[in-house]
Parts: sequence; structure tokens; C-alpha cells
Amino acid sequence: MMVDLHFRAVLFDLFDTLLLLDDVEVYYPLCLSKIYEFLLNHAINVSYEVFKKTYFTVRDEMVAEALKTLEEPHFNLRISHMMQRLGFNLEEKDPIVTGATKAFADELKRHTSPDPEAIDVLQQLHRKYKLGLVSNFGIPECGYELLDEFELKQFLDAVVISGVINRRKPSPEIFMAALKALGVEASETVFVGDSLTDDVQGSQNVGMRAVLLRKRPIPEDNEIKPNAIIEQLSELPKLLAALK
Repeated sequence: MMVDLHFRAVLFDLFDTLLLLDDVEVYYPLCLSKIYEFLLNHAINVSYEVFKKTYFTVRDEMVAEALKTLEEPHFNLRISHMMQRLGFNLEEKDPIVTGATKAFADELKRHTSPDPEAIDVLQQLHRKYKLGLVSNFGIPECGYELLDEFELKQFLDAVVISGVINRRKPSPEIFMAALKALGVEASETVFVGDSLTDDVQGSQNVGMRAVLLRKRPIPEDNEIKPNAIIEQLSELPKLLAALK
């Protein structure tokens, strides 16, 4: 039997939880084309096919490495490595690299919107709990801008984005960084997100309760067990009052 717990804090995932993204097949090609357009005007003279092939080779290598190490380098590093493969010795902080990242991020923002229930839920919960955010995102500046643009940041007492601390969910370190920023214990905290592995398992591994915001069917062979499941954010305030 679970003992009664007094929750003091709620942590949220960002994308597909507080913010919604268009389908990846819609926004990602457009984001890539913006990188290419920027680089074509500032540095490179290669075909789009060569650019795209090089980008995806570098991306896939870095994603595979991140899944093994749970490190999250800034997106600038991906652009820098791609440019080096194309024969341009540009480091992570080079203006051409940062400009290409910004071109990607600016297009991404055009395909992002807040969950229609997010502000109302955050307003309700902010009166009762400390609130925070833990996000896997390699362009943290874009994350901050989105939180400001959609007026969500005012409700958040802590924002931890993987590209800042070079650790990504489900690593314990990123969750512990958020707990430290909020000044609470894991046992006093509930995590809300849409990913069984990153959000549910990751937060449970450090001692939090985890609420899955179900955005897709749960696989039949899944062994990760959320403490609760909701279909939409508006269910959360009532659930938290009853969650043990």
C-alpha cells in the first residue's frame, strides 16, 4: 500500500505536453530548407541533396551517441560538424553556425503552439505547487523564447533544458537539476510528460511519481508503469489532488 504523500512540486515536459508541434514530416523539411538557404547566402556552394545527406549523416551519428551517453550538446555542434564534413572549418560559436541554428529554430517556432489547456492548468496549479520544466532540446534559446511568446514562463519556477546542462532525459542528472532549482525532494514531486521512457521511467528512477499524458497507444509489451494516465492536461489538477 502506498503511503500518503504531500506533493509540493509538479514538473512538466515541454514538447507534446505544454507545447504542440506540427507533424515532423511537415516542419522538419521546412526547417532544413531554412538552414540551407542561410548557408547558401553565407558560406556553402553545394547542392541541396549533398547538404541534406551530410546533415542527416551527422544528425544520426550524434543522436545515436546521445542515446548511449545521455549527453545533449547544443544544436550548434551538429551544424559545426556538418560544415566540417563539407570542408568548412567552422567552430560551434562561429556566427555562420549560430545563424544556421537560428534559421532552423525560427522556422520551428512557426510550427509550434501551446496546448489549448496549458495556461489554464498552469494558472490553477501555480497557486498550489512549485512548477518547473524539464525538456530535451538542443536549442535552449528557442525553448526560452517559446515559453515567453506563449506566456508560459510566468508560471514556471524552474526551467531546465538539456542543451544547457549537456544531460538529457532519462538521465538522473537532468531531473536532479530541476529538483535542486525548485528546492524540493523527488518524493514531493510529480512529473508530467508524454514519453514512457524519457518522462515516466526517467522521473520514477529518481523517486518521483509520474503522470503519462497519453498521446499515442501504449505498446502491449510495455513494462513501464505510470502512476497515473491522463488524456488531456485539464484532468491534471483533479488527479493531483487524489494522487497518492
